[in-house]
Amino acid sequence: MVQGPTGGGRGGMSRRGLLKVGGGAAFAGVSIAALKLPFFSTDGVVQDPASCRAEDLSATQRKLVVSNWPQYIDESDDGSPTTLTNFEKRTGIKVSYNDDVNDNAEFYAKVRNQLGGCEPIKRDIMVLTDWMAARMISLGWVQPMDPKKVPNVEKNLIDPLRNRQWDPDQTYHAPWQTGLTGIAYNSAKIKEVKSFEDLLTRSDLKGRVTLLSEMRDTMGFMLKVVGADPGKFTDAEWGNAIDRLQKVVRSGQIRAFTGNEYTQDLAAGNILACEAWSGDVIQLQFDNPDIKFVTPEEGLSLWSDNMLVPNLSAHQSNAEEWVNYYYEPEVAAQLAAWVNYICPVKGAQQEMEKIDPSLVDNKLIFPDDKMLETTFDFMPLDDKQTTTYEGDWANVTGG
Repeated sequence: MVQGPTGGGRGGMSRRGLLKVGGGAAFAGVSIAALKLPFFSTDGVVQDPASCRAEDLSATQRKLVVSNWPQYIDESDDGSPTTLTNFEKRTGIKVSYNDDVNDNAEFYAKVRNQLGGCEPIKRDIMVLTDWMAARMISLGWVQPMDPKKVPNVEKNLIDPLRNRQWDPDQTYHAPWQTGLTGIAYNSAKIKEVKSFEDLLTRSDLKGRVTLLSEMRDTMGFMLKVVGADPGKFTDAEWGNAIDRLQKVVRSGQIRAFTGNEYTQDLAAGNILACEAWSGDVIQLQFDNPDIKFVTPEEGLSLWSDNMLVPNLSAHQSNAEEWVNYYYEPEVAAQLAAWVNYICPVKGAQQEMEKIDPSLVDNKLIFPDDKMLETTFDFMPLDDKQTTTYEGDWANVTGG
């Protein structure tokens, strides 16, 4: 789900891919069998985070290795302090920050053999989108965070991001940045596009519409269109949704399924409306205020890229200091002012007054309650569902 001065996305073909325990005994009894999460039945790779863990060397090794998406943290051209340099100065922890997460599936393939075999990946934090975070948690590849060391998460996480199906108590994850999937259109060329159904049916849009190549984004809306709940649906409802999409594709309504390249076509006028990520639209609006972001009548898809501590991290306490630090409202506001995605931290909007007042009322960074109450999530999938649904998706989209 990345955004900075050059923009970003969240799926397989996104700009990311084109450029996206302390307390010892307290957690010793946490068993993967007790998580009640959807398992991905991959033989020989499921681990128990209670037993697949390393000695925490944080007290003697003040360092931290982070893997994140490109263009996903504030930078400085003139040597002024950034959130990262301020963290290092405050804590004495030297951060090795890597922007080596270009695609969720690609990163999974990179670390699968090590994490599946209870071997270290030499990282202390990895940032992954909801569905991949759910997968890694369900496989037992992620360490629980000590709530006493990350109190700011419980205190400041915005309410719409709580109680996720795959980690309802935020035991294993903390959102880094969050985004919305909705609709963008050029208001100078066409009348308002009010719904996903409009994208699929309006004759004035035929051949000049794009949908996202990220299956969960587009199919979440297709499930809504056929009257199903993306957060809990049946195989039959999935079938109805994929059949409806197939008919729309055959009709010629859809120009293409894309990653972030839709931004170029929308800016150039090659397309008139599209499924879009909120952070991208902010960037487009800097150059063209006629580009509008719409909350579809079907609602908005809400997603996050999440901080996770992998098994055998040797610096978990340092990682927890990092997580807790980024949930301070003033730090979160500084980060949000640069990346332009939804800030997951309460109080950051007030702090933004001191940093960039022009962003305080931007609903694509600080959405109001009315906007957030329309949001929905996509159901976690097991391996069988993933194989079947991704196959169906590829058959329709050619992906």
